[in-house]
Amino acid sequence: MRVAVITLVAGRHRHLRFQQDGLAAGTRRPDHYVVVAMADPAAVEVTEGRTPAAETVHVPLAAGGRLPLAAARNTGAARALAAGADLLVFLDVDCVPGDNLLARYAETARDGALLCGTVAYLPPPPPEGYHFADLPRLAPPHPGRPAPGDTEVIRGGDHRLFWSLSFALTARTWRDLGGFCEDYTGYGGEDTDFAFTAAGCGIDLWWVGGAPAYHQYHPVSRPPVEHLDDILRNAALFKQRWGTLPMEGWLHDFAGLGLVEHEPVTDTWRKAREAG
Repeated sequence: MRVAVITLVAGRHRHLRFQQDGLAAGTRRPDHYVVVAMADPAAVEVTEGRTPAAETVHVPLAAGGRLPLAAARNTGAARALAAGADLLVFLDVDCVPGDNLLARYAETARDGALLCGTVAYLPPPPPEGYHFADLPRLAPPHPGRPAPGDTEVIRGGDHRLFWSLSFALTARTWRDLGGFCEDYTGYGGEDTDFAFTAAGCGIDLWWVGGAPAYHQYHPVSRPPVEHLDDILRNAALFKQRWGTLPMEGWLHDFAGLGLVEHEPVTDTWRKAREAG
């Protein structure tokens, strides 16, 4: 099985280098490492001359300067498939793979299954940076997702819990799904749409033990107010496509801050007047 790893980058170059180091240290290395740079021409220099070798593919920003997350993932997958990939592994640029992540995804992969490993959110690194050997003890898997044992696979997962930080699927399954909906631009919603599409195609969600990823620390806003416009726009698109709303926790948090208002008749959200 030829395994390709696909990651998106727009900055976070230190995180990208540590991810590359993690791939080099694993029990199985990728056959192809595709870095999709979203308006980030310097990304190619970050991985150049290092192991595993990376192929950098450049994509422009979407309208309004928004990150084209869905389109970038599709671009990375297309490049990997053209090079003969049998298994596509998507890792967020912040995620460092555990030693056996690629090996476990490869041995577990089946057509008709969407595979998700655990993700642990790391605390801020010490001054000298993270050390691979310390990662497993620094943070447990995220409590909002299943955490199977190292040799366990939990099938029949809830597609609403899918996230794109770390997942894998066979080339055939990707083609059956048709990739991510590129109508989504900016932050939020495109991964839940992808999972709903998988459910509609009869593609099961499997939680794979023994395939951990470790999310490197970076400051975040809770809720992510800097992405308010993206979330409102993408939530409306999702509602149009699926008849229900994603990201409701964030929408309610925004409402609590007086930034958005809910229209109960249409079950839609809009910016509050005082929010501009």
